[in-house]
Amino acid sequence: MHDFLDLFLDVLRNSVLITGLVIIMMLMIEYINIHSGGKWFNKLKSHRFGQVVLGAGLGIIPGCMGGFAAVSMYSHKLLSFGALIAMMIASSGDEAFVMLAMIPKEALLLCLILFGVAVLAGWIVDLLSKKNNVLPMGCNEEFKIHEEERHEGTDPEKAGLKNLRHASAERIALLLGVLLFIGALAFGLLEHEHEHEHEAASHVNIFDEYWMNLFFAVVSLIVVWFIATAKEHIIKEHLWEHIIRKHFLSIFLWTLGSLLVIEVGLHYLDMGSWINSNIPWMILLAVLIGIIPESGPHLLFVTLFATGMTPFSVLLASSISQDGHASLPLLAESKISFLKAKVVNILVAAIIGYSCYFIGF
Repeated sequence: MHDFLDLFLDVLRNSVLITGLVIIMMLMIEYINIHSGGKWFNKLKSHRFGQVVLGAGLGIIPGCMGGFAAVSMYSHKLLSFGALIAMMIASSGDEAFVMLAMIPKEALLLCLILFGVAVLAGWIVDLLSKKNNVLPMGCNEEFKIHEEERHEGTDPEKAGLKNLRHASAERIALLLGVLLFIGALAFGLLEHEHEHEHEAASHVNIFDEYWMNLFFAVVSLIVVWFIATAKEHIIKEHLWEHIIRKHFLSIFLWTLGSLLVIEVGLHYLDMGSWINSNIPWMILLAVLIGIIPESGPHLLFVTLFATGMTPFSVLLASSISQDGHASLPLLAESKISFLKAKVVNILVAAIIGYSCYFIGF
């Protein structure tokens, strides 16, 4: 019972971290969209290949923050399905921190390969898809820029700290929520337990999840400023009604439920005992385990490669197939999008993994 309570608390902590990062990313995107009058994102939508490159770039970022941003943009029809695929292929989740600490040279090579494969695969997917290939999501509306706020960022009379004088309940709730989340990030209260497993072997502290979260906490202060100074119309219509009420609870509950099922299963399953010396079966295992939307199982293949027990092809296949927690918000938003994206993801992982194995890479 005590073990289950510890497991549940860890899952709860991770769920809060994931949900908080997703909501912060959504608020940031809303901020950029409003203060640019919608021009930046409208321009992005007309460059499909640029979207794929951006998706791959976001996926390469260590951890799941870049992936959360890509899912948020995809959910608002700002990135194509090919760009989403590129993010999922390029992303290695929290395991990227471990690889940068344990095998930095190989990790950088892996990142370059993942980026190249991600861009190529995303580009091909978009070519083979329909012109408007953004799949239906839980959020069926694009970012909207109302005429009265098209110049929101250039008119000091429309936005400022004076809006705090008669702050609404929604504004206060948003401010308190974001500030509490930033504080939790800054004090390391939401770190994953497995992040400490490699701490002793790491001399590059800048790659530790704590420092990435600290950086993200500082950047998130932009969101605090946005909430504090934005017009009441933006607070209620864009931030509260559009983001909090439509996304927050759904993302949190799906994330909590998915992580709880996964962690309970892994707690009673010794996945290491499944590994044997048959490399083709190990590649298949790595691809299949990558379907699990969780950071943790992939560490098995990172460790095996770092100790010289498996070839690079196994690590590459696993890295392509898995995307850490990044796909959990996608699962919460659209089960169809999640399933189709994972099918493409594992097919690419299998093709690249077995190709590298047969050429002896």
